[in-house]
Amino acid sequence: MPEPSGPPYADHLRPPEDRPNQGPGWFGTPPADVLDTLPVEDTDVLVVGAGPTGLLAALVLARRGVSAVLVDREAGPTRESRALAVQARTVEVYDQLGLAEEFLARAHRAARVQIGPVGRPALVDLAAAQEGRTPFPGLHVLEQSRTEELLVEALTATGRDVRWNHHLTGLDDRTAESDGRVLALLDGPDGLTRVRARWCVGADGAGSFVRRSLGLAFDGVTDDAVFWVADVRGATGLPEDALTMRAGRRGFGVFYPLGPGGHARAISIARDEDVTADEALATARADLGVGHTSVDWFSTYRVHHRVAEGFRRGAVFLAGDAAHVHSPVGGQGMNTGLQDAHDLANLLADVVHGHVGVAALDRYERERRRVALRLVRSTDRVFGVVGRGNRGTALLRRGFAAVAAPLAARGVRTPVGRRAAGYLGQYRIRYSFAAGSSPAWADDPAVGRRLLPTDENRPALRSMAWQLHSHGGRPARPADLPDWVEGPHTFRADPTGRLRMDRTYLVRPDGFVAAAVPTSGGALDVEVLRAAFRAHHLRT
Repeated sequence: MPEPSGPPYADHLRPPEDRPNQGPGWFGTPPADVLDTLPVEDTDVLVVGAGPTGLLAALVLARRGVSAVLVDREAGPTRESRALAVQARTVEVYDQLGLAEEFLARAHRAARVQIGPVGRPALVDLAAAQEGRTPFPGLHVLEQSRTEELLVEALTATGRDVRWNHHLTGLDDRTAESDGRVLALLDGPDGLTRVRARWCVGADGAGSFVRRSLGLAFDGVTDDAVFWVADVRGATGLPEDALTMRAGRRGFGVFYPLGPGGHARAISIARDEDVTADEALATARADLGVGHTSVDWFSTYRVHHRVAEGFRRGAVFLAGDAAHVHSPVGGQGMNTGLQDAHDLANLLADVVHGHVGVAALDRYERERRRVALRLVRSTDRVFGVVGRGNRGTALLRRGFAAVAAPLAARGVRTPVGRRAAGYLGQYRIRYSFAAGSSPAWADDPAVGRRLLPTDENRPALRSMAWQLHSHGGRPARPADLPDWVEGPHTFRADPTGRLRMDRTYLVRPDGFVAAAVPTSGGALDVEVLRAAFRAHHLRT
């Protein structure tokens, strides 16, 4: 094996934020003579970090029959609520995994958004704007701790588990440069062990050990503004069925309903990092009209806007907060990480099963980093309005809220309003599969978008397989179609007309439409289908 290099073994005891960025090679290892005596466990995928992103990646891999090891340095799932907004597209992913019903039973639905200055709020019917575009309209609220419980339960049901109290202390990715295996050193309750994996997924948060070990820059800024966050009971001045965004004379607050009895999450601008819970919540009462009876927990933080310079190096990938962090405006962060996991785990499973070539792995960074960059830019712009505490910005914010809130309430059902609601719900994401060219298989607006889940197509989508879909036709199955491609599944004609009767759609395991194949007289254009297979590195 390669001779270890880099910092001494004791370096693994230092917290990740104290470690310098390093390039490829061993990062934090014991001496070579100790290393060579340690047992080695082989697996397809090592997932580092058992937050929502890592848990979902491990769950998808388990469902698709891919061996994986999931480790986390903590003793168990988080007990803090942390992220809590769950958007429509994430619930669609849960639905594909058969978890939506249980999730909805645990979550609190916020169908509307109350927005505006104190005393003059307007209600924006988010669910109405998303109706017909997703089976799960509106915002759903579930604390991160309970999201992790749901995912751990689902993972356990597959016969897999999380290796808690396991610290990644060394990562040798030199073989990863040529898509070889990654060798990782873990420090767990039973001592040091090694895991050799075809791929490593770093889902280990903003202070990612994996990202630092690769020497990847985390480009962006940390905002000067300080925010406070609190989970309160007995909240007053808030609707229980709506997300509230309220502008005061000095500050701005966002309030998420967590359940009956005035259980709510409050986020607002802090005077400084030393502000106490009593001081912050007194300001919320005086400036934003929100009272409370008790506080479950309170903290302050600064907002980061950062995206890793790359989401992949050879056989090592980054996902979730390890790859991107941004303003909590709009409740997009955890959802983006979960969709990173959904995309990547399905892609790795396709390579393991021989459905796609290794070259297809380039797709992950191309698709998901673009989403992250766009999200950081958009939340940055909004944060510039809501995240400043000076008087000038506060006056501008109140004036803007007074004008924009009623306009948003009236315009939510317009095409512009529905489009904005789709971006908020993350189901309008579109991947570009044919940049710079216009192949016949990409000549359809459905290509690159997720397929709308319906009662009719739900059983097919839950198989998480490559498949052909026809809406209103009954095309014959091409004779040379690989047996791992399902279909054609035939459905009723699309009442919206978005899915054409003269096309057969090639759908990826994650539910995104990969190609639209012209179909006539019950026969697919085989040459166009073959071209789509080549473009997506599908093996025949």
